[in-house]
Amino acid sequence: MISKRINPAENRRGLTFWGQWTCAITLVSMLLCYLVVQRYGDVPTEYRLLIVLTVLGSVPAYGLLRVYHKRLGYLTGLGHLLGGWLLLLAGLLFIAYFSQSLERFSFEIMREWALLGFLAQAIAFIPLRYFARLHSEKLRNERVSLIIGSGEKAHELAERLTANNRVPLVGLIASSDDAHTQDGRFPILGKLQELRDVTEQHGVRRVYIALTLDEISHIEKLYIDLLDMSVDVVWVPDFGSMPLLNQSISQIEQLPAIYLNESPISSHPAAVFSKELMDRTLAFLALVALSPVFIIAAIAVKLSSPGPVFFLQPRHGWNGGVILVWKFRSMRMHDDKVVKQATREDPRITPVGRFLRRTSIDELPQLINVLRGEMSLVGPRPHAVAHNNYYSDKILAYMARHRLKPGITGLAQVTGHRGETETLEKMQQRVEKDLAYINNWSLWLDIKILVKTPFTLFSRDIY
Repeated sequence: MISKRINPAENRRGLTFWGQWTCAITLVSMLLCYLVVQRYGDVPTEYRLLIVLTVLGSVPAYGLLRVYHKRLGYLTGLGHLLGGWLLLLAGLLFIAYFSQSLERFSFEIMREWALLGFLAQAIAFIPLRYFARLHSEKLRNERVSLIIGSGEKAHELAERLTANNRVPLVGLIASSDDAHTQDGRFPILGKLQELRDVTEQHGVRRVYIALTLDEISHIEKLYIDLLDMSVDVVWVPDFGSMPLLNQSISQIEQLPAIYLNESPISSHPAAVFSKELMDRTLAFLALVALSPVFIIAAIAVKLSSPGPVFFLQPRHGWNGGVILVWKFRSMRMHDDKVVKQATREDPRITPVGRFLRRTSIDELPQLINVLRGEMSLVGPRPHAVAHNNYYSDKILAYMARHRLKPGITGLAQVTGHRGETETLEKMQQRVEKDLAYINNWSLWLDIKILVKTPFTLFSRDIY
């Protein structure tokens, strides 16, 4: 797996570029909104303060939803812009409410301000993208690249760099004599001894070192040679079959460090705080709104068979700690101490329980777990402790699922991996989706999963 942050310095430059432009767009939009407010007479102090807070707040709000990300397409970028604008409005509303200044603002003015503010930014967003792409194309011509290496990792890197014509790649340098072969798409231009001649002949400005772990001893000499060639040097380590999780490159007291496995809780504390805030707020609102469903379900469970209304099962939570997950009881009471997955036509499931499971109403009490901070609305689904003990020895990086809090729904559930996992292959596919969620986690991804979840509730695979 190749790190998404191949060149951190380049990413920082891109973020600064987009951050400056986004602030400029927001400022122009707010000036337009200022003119709107002026139509109603003199602009009060609180409206001027609102404009300043909006411009300042756009930086963290848009950064959180990756509005700055330079590789977003037009429609996707507009979606992120809308999400960032709504998040910003929610934050401003929160501030106004708790500062007891909400009544000072006119609803009619604020409605027009919110709509015009977004429209102005959306209109400016399209030409900004166009000119930014022209700027990127100019930079692209200055990044003629070469890869040192001819193994699987080198070819994977070549595929990714040339996807969508992103990087002008001239070819590869064979890392060993027996690797001096052509594969048809990426030409091998020579051996290590011919590196200087190849770079000069093709005008190479950037060299990627993609050697295998067995060839790592060559890196120091290669780097010394490349220092004299006036080229950028990027090392893409080959970690073989090691599963990386939320990997990144950073510094520890000015020493370069590669994070192979890091929880998003450690690497994105501000974003995780926003996730927790969203979780508990939505969980509380859902509990209030669904209280009639809770009452009806509780009565139905109690009347369906002897036993408690709720079923509390030990499952692994964040960092592998054991939590008690709440569910409406859907099975008859039994003495079987062996934990078994529910199967189709399982005789243990009551008629009421079958309906609750089919509609996922049996999972609603887990909103209590979310309020208690033990679970999240979105995350890898928690499995029974016995299942974790069984699969952890059979599936690579199985327990890495617990680097985030478990969720009521998740990426696996909205991509067709709900229900029984009666084969090892099915469980492995679910784990792969869970790890993909952790590797790509963002607040925007959580929102998309929450929106998709209702459309998966009536899957035929649930019983």
